[in-house]
Amino acid sequence: MTVSLSRLSHAAALGAVLFAATSLTSGAVAQEDDSEGIVVYNAQHQALGQEWVDAFTKETGIKVTMRQGGDMQFANQIIQEDEASPADVFLTENSPAMTLVDAAGLFAPIDKETLDQVPEQFRSKNGMWTGIGARSTVFAYDKTKLSEDKLPKSMLDLADPAWKGRWGAAPVGADFQAIVSALLQLKGEEATAAWLKALKENGISYKSNTVAMKAVNAGEVEGAIIYHYYWFGDQAGTAENSKNVGLYYFKNQDPGAFVSLSGGGILKSSQHQKEAQAFLKFITGKAGQTILKNGTSYEYVVGKGVASNDKLVPMDELQAPKVDASQLDSKKVVEMITAAGLI
Repeated sequence: MTVSLSRLSHAAALGAVLFAATSLTSGAVAQEDDSEGIVVYNAQHQALGQEWVDAFTKETGIKVTMRQGGDMQFANQIIQEDEASPADVFLTENSPAMTLVDAAGLFAPIDKETLDQVPEQFRSKNGMWTGIGARSTVFAYDKTKLSEDKLPKSMLDLADPAWKGRWGAAPVGADFQAIVSALLQLKGEEATAAWLKALKENGISYKSNTVAMKAVNAGEVEGAIIYHYYWFGDQAGTAENSKNVGLYYFKNQDPGAFVSLSGGGILKSSQHQKEAQAFLKFITGKAGQTILKNGTSYEYVVGKGVASNDKLVPMDELQAPKVDASQLDSKKVVEMITAAGLI
């Protein structure tokens, strides 16, 4: 049954977090320095990362070895490896992993020409990492049970006891933790703690955004906080996990309208600075952003001169809140989610 497969026990969730923070998968094992090219620690969609790598190598002749893993898994690994890291470039799905590595002083400054390819609001203020893509927070809801007039006006409204047992999220994941990081920055610790408490008391925890969306589609819950691209990706395929699901965009600068940046940075310890800079310039430039637009990840383009996939709600219509991605506090958020008993 869906319920038994998707609901996490406290022990299972805690184990997943510990794995994300400390475990090294076979794809993330530290490798010896590759003098013939660069090594990319990729926490982005694997298919997108591979498309970027293949196109870059075809254009430049520079070999790229890609290691696949998770945002915080790689961030913690890089910090542990310090100057001995074999990685030249780090790519993420969300920006908190970028800020964690940046705070440790492990990034090299990005070339100005590369930074200039991305608007200021989509990169770090200090120029040590840049956005490479973006994703919008949405409320995925069961169209067979809810009409738009019955949807929450704000993500914070889900704390109301009237929503008890009716909604869910994936608190173990880096996606959810980025959303909560934005909530913390926008509304403060007290409001964030109250909302997390409500999720614990009123909501249902799932192991991933995909599972949460499936639960909505199956009628297990009426809605879930996820990122937009899970729905678009499923719709582009069989739509078997989203046929009953609609997406609600909170807008009005609501915390639930948060747009999360995927980031890219170059390791200060890299012995291939020129090649690493070239790679980051490529993926944030017209060629790399066009690959993102036309690919299957359905993320938003952030580079100048390229429009996002026309199936997406235009970025300027999302009415996202202003969040300083450089200040998203992942450590504090994990502490708060743990204190709320969600992991």
